[in-house]
Amino acid sequence: MKLVTLNALVAAIEEGSLRSAARRAGVSQPALTKMIRELEIELATTLLTRSSRGVTPTAQGKVLYERAVKAQRELRSAVDEINQMDGRLIGELRVGAVPLAVMLLVPETLRTFVQEFPDIRLRVAEELYVAQLHKLRSGEVDITIGGIPDDLATGEFFVEPLLKTTMVATVRKGSPWLKAKELADLQSARWVYTGSNSESGYAKLFFEHHGLAAPKIGAIVNSTLALLSLVASGDYVALMPIQIARLPIVAQFVSIIELAEVGYELEVGAILRSDSVPSPVLRNLIAHLHRAAYHVNRGDTPLSDPRYNLT
Repeated sequence: MKLVTLNALVAAIEEGSLRSAARRAGVSQPALTKMIRELEIELATTLLTRSSRGVTPTAQGKVLYERAVKAQRELRSAVDEINQMDGRLIGELRVGAVPLAVMLLVPETLRTFVQEFPDIRLRVAEELYVAQLHKLRSGEVDITIGGIPDDLATGEFFVEPLLKTTMVATVRKGSPWLKAKELADLQSARWVYTGSNSESGYAKLFFEHHGLAAPKIGAIVNSTLALLSLVASGDYVALMPIQIARLPIVAQFVSIIELAEVGYELEVGAILRSDSVPSPVLRNLIAHLHRAAYHVNRGDTPLSDPRYNLT
């Protein structure tokens, strides 16, 4: 099985068209078709379903595609790491981060990291709820910065604690839910869940921690903008890191509900796969994250300044 034929399959599946895949691979369409056919003969199975609308992967094709994409990422990482070991500090780091990290840790980290390593490309993908750690497991990101799950698999991940936060219940300014005194008073409110389904997010964990059933689901979101928009403009309730809820650019639209219960305590850290050795540049990124966390804990980040206002 040749790498070039695997690359041809990946291009065909991602483009959904043999013609577009051939253009992307820099070969003729008959040549690309031949490469994919060679794969199918070698594996004695059909990898693509052809139709007038293009191509789609079969179940077997999906399996090979997922492994091929992972292999591509691993090879690129190996090349970057070899260059870094030889003193050529070039390459790419892929970072997954929750909103708290994106707003408070990432800007300062990027500022100092890019100054030291100008030839390293950083790709930052936002994640609202990282307990499943799908992207880290699959190799889509090299490091995840987010809440450290209580049930984190022992031995599967390596964790670098960075800072602590409290997830607090928030609503729009003037909401009737501001009259709530206890968490149970919010049982019937419409809550915004963060993540991919009703089982994800910290609202469910917060209620269960206090012996209460999970609250009613008003919406499920997977972006910070959607979360803030729903809370600021509707009668939704959502958990939000207290550092974000208190930012001047957020606090002008959102209020924290003062409840008898302490908010959901959460430790934020950098999480890596334990089966991979951190590259030299990745180790330096972690050092810059610690530096940024130190400044956050001191309260001297730019977004914490009340003069910082986007309106």
